[in-house]
Amino acid sequence: MATIKVGDTLPENTFLHVPWSEELENNLACGIAVKLNTNEWKGKKVVLVGIPGAFTPTCHAQHLPPYLQKYDEFKAKGIDVVAFVAANDPFVLSGWGRFEGVKDKILVLSDTDAAWSKKMGLALDIAPPSMQRTKRYVIVVDDLVIKVVEVESSKSLEDTGAEATLARL
Repeated sequence: MATIKVGDTLPENTFLHVPWSEELENNLACGIAVKLNTNEWKGKKVVLVGIPGAFTPTCHAQHLPPYLQKYDEFKAKGIDVVAFVAANDPFVLSGWGRFEGVKDKILVLSDTDAAWSKKMGLALDIAPPSMQRTKRYVIVVDDLVIKVVEVESSKSLEDTGAEATLARL
């Protein structure tokens, strides 16, 4: 159960991610992981999508692609940043983002061991082997204030998919 709610301030976190660049396009470079702190979103509207993992069946084929396809609709609704959060390391997420073609549109952020998600009650333990993953969730923030929190109740993505999130904006 989520421990955060609408009206709360987004808990601070520093993610690692590999920013997209032309050099990554040939898949021979790995890039350099850099830090991104949630305080950088002060004054911005952000859609955060938590997923269990890059290259996992639902996340890879059904969750991220519609967000990319509807990216312009999110921008038209005033969203400054769309970001996917997963417990994978930043290099795996960078490879996944390149495979999906997100380029500089969608950020793919590493929530190491789902520690940040866990603080918000948005992590799950997958066993065996025992590993922390993020739940499927959507958090919409405006100037670091949470405006929407949705946790997926099924694999149909009716709660956290792009269409449902757009409808809540």
